[in-house]
Amino acid sequence: MIEDFFAGELEDIRRKVEEGVRLSREDGIRLMKSDDLLSIGFLADMVRRRKNGDRVYFIVNRHINHTNICVNRCKLCAFGVDKEDPRAYLLSLEEIEEKAAEVKDQGVSEIHIVGGLHPDLPFDYYLEMLKRVKQVLPEVHIQAFTAVEIDYFAQITGLTIREVLVRLKEAGLGSLPGGGAEVFSDRVRRLICEKKISGDRWLDVMRTAHSLGIRTNATMLYGHLETAEERIDHLLRLRELQDETGGFQAFIPLAFHPHNTALESQGLRRTTGFDDLKVLAVARLMLDNFDHIKAFWIMIGPKLAQVSLAFGVDDIDGTVVEEKITHAAGADTDQAISREELIYLIKSAGRIPVQRDTLYNVVREDF
Repeated sequence: MIEDFFAGELEDIRRKVEEGVRLSREDGIRLMKSDDLLSIGFLADMVRRRKNGDRVYFIVNRHINHTNICVNRCKLCAFGVDKEDPRAYLLSLEEIEEKAAEVKDQGVSEIHIVGGLHPDLPFDYYLEMLKRVKQVLPEVHIQAFTAVEIDYFAQITGLTIREVLVRLKEAGLGSLPGGGAEVFSDRVRRLICEKKISGDRWLDVMRTAHSLGIRTNATMLYGHLETAEERIDHLLRLRELQDETGGFQAFIPLAFHPHNTALESQGLRRTTGFDDLKVLAVARLMLDNFDHIKAFWIMIGPKLAQVSLAFGVDDIDGTVVEEKITHAAGADTDQAISREELIYLIKSAGRIPVQRDTLYNVVREDF
């Protein structure tokens, strides 16, 4: 009997999940504070099966981080540096074009572009970047620029968020990644990213993108100074906006890596596998209006990403190629993974691998 599997503290939540009843803030906090990981995972897996069956998605993509020079210099970040720093770099438009050309014959369906907030680059640099990538890879979807970057473009141009997005879309932008959300709590943002846009502003950027037909992802950075309550409040605000717009595609929890950040001196350690699985599972249970929960293998490693397929996850991202942001903070994963390895991980977990494009259209599933 399923009932015998559950500890008494989660029995009422089990009934809600089985009946398809939306979980409350109080339910979410109890789940986030619970140590009954197997029960939480069981419930999350129940929701995963309802939404996606045994299909697990991945994408063949390539990351380009065009610059690590950033005016914000958030305490959470090991990637951003000042312009004078010897580690600073900026890719020319020609170099970006070359990186796109490198994967021309590799079946890539997405180019993923994010970077620092450079103090000197004109908006035309970003528009030209998109145009050049599109010229080299006309069939490839470009997912680029976090909500933080979009807001910065509005600042340096005097344009509205809507006007910025319209111009980027005309230049080739397809969708927005979910980065920069961190945790929406004002208390936490003052401590880890005081110069970054507020949670409200992040949500406003995404609301505007959705109104223009631009799909986006959503993230949450966890494992630093946030509380269980602040994690759940973050998820609820995402759920509310998804109720309003329906524009989010996937939710991606991002495990904080403290190495080389300004927060490392506070004694913060990397998240445990237990916490990683719990956050993924609780997200699947709370975000009932999101179709997909993604485990970013770069953050938690391929093996734990595979295990997460039994904890509500239905997407393990993609081939990536040359990810720099998390590796600057001490990630010990590879910077790329082959399509064959992703398929092997998914099949070995008893799931059905589905190669998708950015918008979750099926590219291939006959593996």
